[in-house]
Amino acid sequence: MLLTSLITGKEHLVSLYGQAVAARPAQAAALEPFRQRHAAHLQALRALLPAGGGTFPASPAPPASSSAAPSPSAVSAVSVVSVETLRDAERRAASARPAQMATASPALSQLLASIGACEAVHVVALGRVRD
Repeated sequence: MLLTSLITGKEHLVSLYGQAVAARPAQAAALEPFRQRHAAHLQALRALLPAGGGTFPASPAPPASSSAAPSPSAVSAVSVVSVETLRDAERRAASARPAQMATASPALSQLLASIGACEAVHVVALGRVRD
């Protein structure tokens, strides 16, 4: 149950970053590395699923290509994902990690500690990215 909720949370973060990258071409180069790190976290979490026990796809959906201009309706649908929204999502995720580690296996706890540290650094680093 914990692992599946962690995966769902990571999928959400990857999706938020994908939306932000698609909607903000000027910041795409700055935001894409954050999305890639979350995609790597997601892959590591999925690797802990028991064989045949997961219902999650093998890899996250790729973000919209930054070379193709999104349609105006697509931009308006995703433009609500601001850098501050990303910072808030990172802050919430990082602050949840200690409680999650308390109930996790040792291997998952180590991974969560690493993921939480990365998320905490993202909060600071995103402060340097301007909307």
